[in-house]
Amino acid sequence: MTSPPPRPDWAPIADLHPTQMTVGLREVAQKRLRWRSRIRKEGLRGAPRLVVPIVRGPAGVMYLVDRHHLVRAVGEEGVHEVLIRPIADFTALRPDDFWRVLDARGWCHPYDAAGRRRAFGEIPAEIDDPRDDPFRSLASALRRAGGFAKRSTPFCEFAWADFLRRRIFSAVAMDFEWALGRALSLARTPAARGLPGWMAEPHWNLDASASSASPNVAR
Repeated sequence: MTSPPPRPDWAPIADLHPTQMTVGLREVAQKRLRWRSRIRKEGLRGAPRLVVPIVRGPAGVMYLVDRHHLVRAVGEEGVHEVLIRPIADFTALRPDDFWRVLDARGWCHPYDAAGRRRAFGEIPAEIDDPRDDPFRSLASALRRAGGFAKRSTPFCEFAWADFLRRRIFSAVAMDFEWALGRALSLARTPAARGLPGWMAEPHWNLDASASSASPNVAR
């Protein structure tokens, strides 16, 4: 008989370390607004219990392997602790072996805001340190607008971000709404077929796309 998975435990956000180099700051801002709205309506008791997957690395250091945007968002909203769910223990590994194992399992994303692969040592140390990748925000907005389906594939949105980066270039920084419209068109082309969550017939959610494209989102 298999043993049950370990129960989530609380951990300070300050003790969690990223496994990716970038986030979409616009996406972080969207999550902050949604969190703030829910707290305003339901109070702290209505706040969702955040459970985030982590691995333990050398010296027992905890590394996030998902939900970087949400953890950063709630941290910026004044949350100090989240529930963690350990999924692997690599405390016995040397640092270089640790990162190679994460990479082989698809649990880290050592790519910068231009989509270039970097050395593991360049991955930021703190949750607040990853830099902005506007195309990561565009990929999230595209998914919410129905451009592709949510999948459990690690770093699924980053795959779409890189696809869009090669076709839209810098327009996302100048006109997010235009870039989202262009992304919706690109999502149904044969060139996107191999991406996780690709749909032959996307189901557009125009309300979501309008919300994501709003220029009044505070960072």
